[in-house]
Amino acid sequence: MSENHVSGMETSAVSVLKRAVELDNGGRFQESLVCYQEGIQLLMDVLKAVKDDTRRGHYRDKIKGYMDRAEQIKARVNQMKEDGKYHEQVKIAEDATGYSYEVLFKPYISSLLTEVWVEDPYIRQIYQLYNFLRFCEMLLKAPCKVKTIHLLTTQDETDTSQQTNALAEIRESLGAHGVTLDLQYSSTIHDREIRFNNGWIIKIGRGLDYFKRPKGRFSIGYCDYDLRQCHETSVDIFHTKHTKTL
Repeated sequence: MSENHVSGMETSAVSVLKRAVELDNGGRFQESLVCYQEGIQLLMDVLKAVKDDTRRGHYRDKIKGYMDRAEQIKARVNQMKEDGKYHEQVKIAEDATGYSYEVLFKPYISSLLTEVWVEDPYIRQIYQLYNFLRFCEMLLKAPCKVKTIHLLTTQDETDTSQQTNALAEIRESLGAHGVTLDLQYSSTIHDREIRFNNGWIIKIGRGLDYFKRPKGRFSIGYCDYDLRQCHETSVDIFHTKHTKTL
């Protein structure tokens, strides 16, 4: 392996671990744990490629330090989950970027996830329906085996056919991937909540609709939602051992 390649891996590791420390210091422990794990793996790949004993010793010490901290965070998170006291809040600032569904939900998706509940009154307009579709696509690509997605939303009284046809198409498409979409309507729903059957509950102030409209069809951020500007909103994350069942 070339020195340039090793240097590139080291740079990536430093970037991810720096983010882990920032999240750790900010009390966003579950997110920081994911970053620590990714950064440690990158450093281990660097260690395997380095031959110099001095550098190898340096990397071993770094890896041990980060692994120790990751274990501390893991124990703390598990204890808070056991006590039913886990609560984390993420503030998304006006015009912030870097908050695609993949980034926001990744720390809370695990191999145990098989069922998802989405309660959002505003899955009605075309762009809101596309948001829900992107959320479903994110789940299909994630390291989990989601079998059922439950959607509770309000019915669009001005253009029922648009919403009905779009959701029917999404249901059919999900079915082709082995996922069932359970759709229900409520005229009284106001809260926005996403619940995973691995215990995580994510409450976003604006629901899935926290992205701003792109400046144009050929503007940066139109396709890549990590580059799309966001509306200001808060995301509250909880964990409960008492999850919903079918």
